[in-house]
Amino acid sequence: MPAPQPFRVAAVQTVSGGDVAANLAQAEPLVAAAAARGARLVVLPEYFGILGARATDKLAVREQDGTGRQQEWLAAQAREHGIWLVGGTVPLACDDPGRVRSACLVHGPEGARVARYDKIHLFAFAQGDERYDEGKTIEPGSALAAFEAPCGRVGLSVCYDLRFPELYRGLGELALILVPAAFTATTGAAHWHLLLRARAVENQCYVLAAAQGGEHPNGRRTYGHSLLIDPWGEIVDECAEGPGIVVGDVDPARLAEVRAQLPALAHRVFR
Repeated sequence: MPAPQPFRVAAVQTVSGGDVAANLAQAEPLVAAAAARGARLVVLPEYFGILGARATDKLAVREQDGTGRQQEWLAAQAREHGIWLVGGTVPLACDDPGRVRSACLVHGPEGARVARYDKIHLFAFAQGDERYDEGKTIEPGSALAAFEAPCGRVGLSVCYDLRFPELYRGLGELALILVPAAFTATTGAAHWHLLLRARAVENQCYVLAAAQGGEHPNGRRTYGHSLLIDPWGEIVDECAEGPGIVVGDVDPARLAEVRAQLPALAHRVFR
């Protein structure tokens, strides 16, 4: 039986604003570029479709589950390029008219949706004039989510989830963790690389993070540094700032090597 082959993945980095059409137009050639370089799975950042002047702007473009501009675009792009396409977050309607679900949506190569994860942990931060409270406009999810891809089991998470390692432990043994994000410049400079590398090392799997990266029309600065990290915590590829892509392979041989040399997953006492 032939050995499993490396599975090429990519992260798209954007600097999104408040216009959904313009944001999708910015992302489209980047998705195409990733596919042209052989990526079979592509992940977009959190808020890839809208990062407005106000946190409430996403309420105006919320979509019903299963229909809407962003969801239709994701399905069409996945189908056109024959890839697994992960929409970092799409604002989906919920029972609370003043909030949305921040939903990470996965579409398969035929365009059909294969997974949905609603962001569980909602970011809150206050430092001087910089203040955020996602709970005011987002209703948290409650269920973990993963899906099977040719590379193995892929775990879904969004941005602030990265700070909660128990979420990933709850997903079982993974080949790849996805982290679409919009880390602030402040928290990103302090913790982004540290947290991503820790999640890769402790789960002995690849981590692919797609970030917002730059100065947005609303004045917010996001950290960027989209990257792919291997199971030993080494950075495979990285995009510092501005629109761009990160490309690399999820290599089954590398996964097996790390887990054989240091069988930490087998040594766990608390499961």
